[in-house]
Amino acid sequence: MWQTQPQFDLPEWIIPLIQEYAPKISGQYIAQLLLARDINSPQKLVGFLNSNYYQPGSPFEFGLEMERAIDRLVLARNRQEKVVIWGDFDADGITATAVLWDGLGQFFNPENQQLSYYIPNRLTESHGLNCHGIEELYQQGCQLIVTCDTGSTNLKEIEYAHQLGIDIIVTDHHTLLEERPPVIAIINPRYLSPEHPLYHLSGVAVAYKLIEAFYQTLPDIPQRPLEDLLDLVAIGLIADLVQLKGDCRYLAQLGIEKLQQQLKKPTRPGVAKLLELCKRTGDRPTDISFGLGPRINAVSRIYGDAKFCVELLTSRDQKRCQKLALETELANTRRKALQQDVTRDVMAKLRKIDLSTTQVIVLSDAQWPGGVLGLVAGQVAQNYGRPTILLTTEGTINLSAYQEEFSHHSDLKLARGSARSVNQIDLYELVKSQAHLLDRFGGHPFAAGLSLPVENIPIFTDAINREMREKLESNLEEIGQRRILVDLVCTVAELGGDLFQELKLLEPCGMGNPVPKLLIQNCWFTNTWNTKEKDLQGQKVEYIKTTFELWDESTSTGFPGVWWGHYQDELPEERCDIIVELDFNTFKKQYEIRLLELRSAETKTSISSIHLVDNLILDYRYQNLDDPGTEGVNSPLQTPLILKDCPTCWEELNAWFRRAYAQKQSLAIAYTLPQLLPPEKTWQDLIGIAKYLSRTHEPVTRQQLRSALHIGDIPLKVGFDALKCLGFKIEYRDYAFYISWQHSSDLNSSETLSPLIKRFLTMVQEEQFRRQYFYQVPISTLESMAIQLSRNETF
Repeated sequence: MWQTQPQFDLPEWIIPLIQEYAPKISGQYIAQLLLARDINSPQKLVGFLNSNYYQPGSPFEFGLEMERAIDRLVLARNRQEKVVIWGDFDADGITATAVLWDGLGQFFNPENQQLSYYIPNRLTESHGLNCHGIEELYQQGCQLIVTCDTGSTNLKEIEYAHQLGIDIIVTDHHTLLEERPPVIAIINPRYLSPEHPLYHLSGVAVAYKLIEAFYQTLPDIPQRPLEDLLDLVAIGLIADLVQLKGDCRYLAQLGIEKLQQQLKKPTRPGVAKLLELCKRTGDRPTDISFGLGPRINAVSRIYGDAKFCVELLTSRDQKRCQKLALETELANTRRKALQQDVTRDVMAKLRKIDLSTTQVIVLSDAQWPGGVLGLVAGQVAQNYGRPTILLTTEGTINLSAYQEEFSHHSDLKLARGSARSVNQIDLYELVKSQAHLLDRFGGHPFAAGLSLPVENIPIFTDAINREMREKLESNLEEIGQRRILVDLVCTVAELGGDLFQELKLLEPCGMGNPVPKLLIQNCWFTNTWNTKEKDLQGQKVEYIKTTFELWDESTSTGFPGVWWGHYQDELPEERCDIIVELDFNTFKKQYEIRLLELRSAETKTSISSIHLVDNLILDYRYQNLDDPGTEGVNSPLQTPLILKDCPTCWEELNAWFRRAYAQKQSLAIAYTLPQLLPPEKTWQDLIGIAKYLSRTHEPVTRQQLRSALHIGDIPLKVGFDALKCLGFKIEYRDYAFYISWQHSSDLNSSETLSPLIKRFLTMVQEEQFRRQYFYQVPISTLESMAIQLSRNETF
């Protein structure tokens, strides 16, 4: 189910305030998105866009728990006790371990082994504390364990550590039990109110807050600034399923600023090498969510043991880090292949079950590798609109004698797996309702891990479906639909750098502040092509993607895009409506879209059969928009979409018309006739501008060139080609063009130049003719033609 965001009346202050931070953008798109995200006051907007104006929470807002943790750590430091960091093997847990390793390393001496870390093996130990590992640390002389991203629900394991005389400080963010664990301190934002700015901190952010408190307590000891940890914090925050609100957004903003420095001045050679391998620069959250995060997660998914990832993130040994980064990259390519295999198996099993009677998808298989089940479960949950639990029954978990004391399933074969939620369904509470059938489980509302006796799987499946059915009936909800909230309706012509720069102001995006979803209607695909990924050894991996060009009637050039995990024959030949995300491909240095969803345009209703908005088109071509007589344009009751640039074809006007209709607005025709110079004069002006810019080395935007020359994008592109033949070099960077003179006799070819100049002059002349027509055409003709065109289109 696709739902379009409502359109808001823009307050007078919002556009000027946005343009203070981004003077080169219009602000119209981002203003709507900010209001939809409840950024509805100047104070909220300033704090949202500029981290310098945000007031972060103090680490001591965790109260007595933080004070107890710091007191115990100071005591351990003074007594020279052996302290062990107990981490986790996902990206949030690995970065949290790295933050504590780097941060506590300023106060404890890792070289004399006073400080060390322990990462459970994903394939043999699963998440959380375990008695076998605690016993191993006890034998090594451990006196204090500091957990990160885990520990809140491990009551039995904590009690076992207490019996051995080991104290525990828990730093975690996962859902709490009703009973407080018997630990020295438990620093978990779930104890705070949901409105608290620290409530959504992930494991790495909680670990950072502990180090921040330590720095404030003993400020004269650290040799490195606390801010050096922020790049690690950003990686863990964005890679984990937490809402990027409050302090989470603030820390992610600062962390990305640190992260993008790694390629220029690497202080973490492992991170720099990972960015290089995934062809990312580190300046965007997608560099983490699609680059660094999956690679860090892949290590434990493939190898089980992810301890070397902490070394990769914290070591300053460049040669060692390069080796570890290459191992990480290979693990990621193998992960992709395994994920594709399991997805194929899951799809085959889904075809054999009755989804009409299934509220929660529960599937198991003895051949599935446990490391990729969470990823596949997430895909299935999104595609089928149902919470999904995938289990592997391969092997038998051998519980140690220390675990047998606490586990009533110690002699049974256990299935292990991962669960993922959808549509705001609280997965943790859902799984918790069947705790009596499980061996163990943990997580948060959107993701969980669990294990249970294999013989309990059928009972568990029936019980959790019954529980979900009762919840749905009591709330009068439906299951099975994937709900997507569309942020903007736009055309292919609107895609590109200008729109990207507006959307980029929302970053870092994540839960609570999602990447904007764009709806493009009545479009089609060309130049579709399948490619397979390759690993570092040049071997193809069975993980596919389809590349394509997207077209609609608003443009004369296709826009590049990619559809991950799909084949080219899955793209329809007929016109369709699609939902996409706009991105910038750093490797190809081009803007592109990521296809998320598509549906046939024929399933939509023709606009001619729907009641049209009153005053479909408003005519302000002969008036000054600033004139008091133009109240209609500025009226908050009408809030029309304003077209200020004179169109050059009916398709362009129709695209604006469809956009206005989708947003339930009138279309205000408010363009003026641009100055119509002889095409030869426009060509001379372009040459003059190029010469001036080559002397001054000043940048120029596309919109500045269009306004100065009174031409559109297509003639401008041909003009650029002609300038290159004359010997000019044109570069596009930092969202502007840089034009310089280069001496090259090979480029001064009259055979190439003359046809380009002639084509440029012809295009300018054609554009001028069409603009004159659209400036003079009666409003009744515009209205009737727009309706006539719409009868052949679907919306």
